[in-house]
Amino acid sequence: MKLSVIIVNYNVKFFLEQCLMSVQKAAAGLDVEVWVVDNNSVDGSMAMVRERFPWVKCINNKQNVGFSRANNQAIRESSGEYILLLNPDTVLEEDTLSKSVSFMDAHPDAGGLGVKMVDGNGKFLRESKRSLPTPSVAFYKIFGLSTLFPKSAIFSRYHLGHLDENKTHKVEILAGAYMMLRKEALDKTGLLDESFFMYGEDIDLSYRLIKAGYKNYYLPETRIIHYKGESTKKSSVNYVLVFYKAMIIFARKHFSQKNARVFSTLIHTAIYLRAFTAIVTRLVKAALRPLADGLLIWSGLALMAPYYASHVQFPEGGSYPDFFGNIMLPAYTLIWILSLALNGAYRKPARAIRIVRGIASGTLAILALYALLDKQYQVSRAMILIGSAWAFAVVFGVFLIRSLFKGSGWSLDEDRPRQVLVIGNETEARRVRGLLEQTPSRVHILGFVLPDENTRDTSGLNYLGSIQQLRELAIIYKADEVIFCSQDLTAHHIIDTMSALDGMDVQFRIAPPEALFIIGSQSIEAPTDLYVIDVNSLAQVFNRRNKRFADVASAIVLLALTPFTWFMVKGPRGYLKNIFQVLTGKKTWVGYHPNAGDAGNLPRLRPGILTPSDALREKSLQPQTLQELNMLYARDYSVSHDLAIMLKGFAYLGRQ
Repeated sequence: MKLSVIIVNYNVKFFLEQCLMSVQKAAAGLDVEVWVVDNNSVDGSMAMVRERFPWVKCINNKQNVGFSRANNQAIRESSGEYILLLNPDTVLEEDTLSKSVSFMDAHPDAGGLGVKMVDGNGKFLRESKRSLPTPSVAFYKIFGLSTLFPKSAIFSRYHLGHLDENKTHKVEILAGAYMMLRKEALDKTGLLDESFFMYGEDIDLSYRLIKAGYKNYYLPETRIIHYKGESTKKSSVNYVLVFYKAMIIFARKHFSQKNARVFSTLIHTAIYLRAFTAIVTRLVKAALRPLADGLLIWSGLALMAPYYASHVQFPEGGSYPDFFGNIMLPAYTLIWILSLALNGAYRKPARAIRIVRGIASGTLAILALYALLDKQYQVSRAMILIGSAWAFAVVFGVFLIRSLFKGSGWSLDEDRPRQVLVIGNETEARRVRGLLEQTPSRVHILGFVLPDENTRDTSGLNYLGSIQQLRELAIIYKADEVIFCSQDLTAHHIIDTMSALDGMDVQFRIAPPEALFIIGSQSIEAPTDLYVIDVNSLAQVFNRRNKRFADVASAIVLLALTPFTWFMVKGPRGYLKNIFQVLTGKKTWVGYHPNAGDAGNLPRLRPGILTPSDALREKSLQPQTLQELNMLYARDYSVSHDLAIMLKGFAYLGRQ
């Protein structure tokens, strides 16, 4: 066996599927075995692998054992002369494996090999080539000197910024996303160190290869797409803690006691600085708009109240008491701001209707509280109504101003469909169009683009031009996204095209053949980067919060009505038990049908008392029909849908 490809998977089914498709193409003509080690995923990954890639060898772990241990499991079982550690969020060019193997054959001193990596928009990823993170190198990176001097051989050594990204180089550290290793070298140096759960294991192994007398190489003659890339949330506190903890383990293992201590001090300083910065930044970003709106609302009220008092309410002379301006006006302002926040006015993308709801519900709350006050505190109901009009004018005015600045997330046309160009021949172009029509994502296909200028269009589709004209087409039609049909384009052609459009405000996606999803942009952590037929309306935090609120509210109502409804349900004891299980969060009133087969693609739910099929009169439904009902329920979720199912299936609320 020439090559063993090892992929560790954890809940990235769609990326894994596309990765395996690219591996299958790249392995043509080579003696290759492929291993997928799954760390107890719950998204149906392994069922997909067994169905679509029966030639793949699988290891199914019962728990998440980490990256190092999972790779070691497959390495011990593998038989290849070379071992490739490959991330599932990657796409290989068709010649990536053959060029990598040829290079390793031609360089017997090579212990490991990495290739040029680009993100989902075709931009070069600096971690493709790295140096050993010595204390000085770490210092320059942690304190931003590498960013200030990106081409310096001293300050930018962490990512070897002084080395040409388009030339082959000897490097110290290889990236774990694509790490080809000589099995003979692994036998000498040992496998991945399992004390590294995630991050750092690639640095440790790369360094051990060098210490054993081997060389590590960076090869730019072939490329891969690495979706996670630079878009990983590396400013997050969790990433900082996990990554830098791995760096401390590395320092203690390989550096002298003195250097390890210096390195550890640097790392802890970085952790505190990054954590503090991340927390403060989030708080400021979250509070900035509400504080600005609140200040404008309160300032307006403070100016209007004296004028209204002297000219309208007390024309003969008089004024509002001090507590009105000092306490009540700030309280009104706070209630309006809280109501706006609860109604989603500060969530992106902004919606005018959320502002209307927020001000209206806040005004109703103020009027209700006003009615409960003692007479001496009921100063002016009119000022509440005037204040509500002013609050709406302020917030909506800011909304309009922000809408003029594209990219702020507050554009008036944020809800407009994404303008898309699809590159592919007729069969795949029609399939992608059908897929997009079945997703709830708001997408408008501007037209189709031929993958080759020599191809003639006889399909009747709206072909606007060829891929060679893509830049002009994207500009003229103001495209937001470009979708590549990978059935009709090589990965090499896709990456070249993305790189050629560098600098344009266009996102890129790839539609794998026969798949029910379209992957895009840069991050496996960004839910907006997937167009999937079985989409996650229920996975949205807002909808899950609404569902839980509706469950609790309806359970309280049913509990209060128990004396009247006790005899209306089958299994009254189970009915009462279910009410308390819903209240405590053990169950939900409406969940997936348990006999519908694999629900791995769907957002997770608590066990349901009723199912979507309870809304139908026909009860003997096939598993495929039940699965479709589950999918539609998740995709088109609404509280009113839950209530309708509960009303139609009321007699079964005692079901156990």
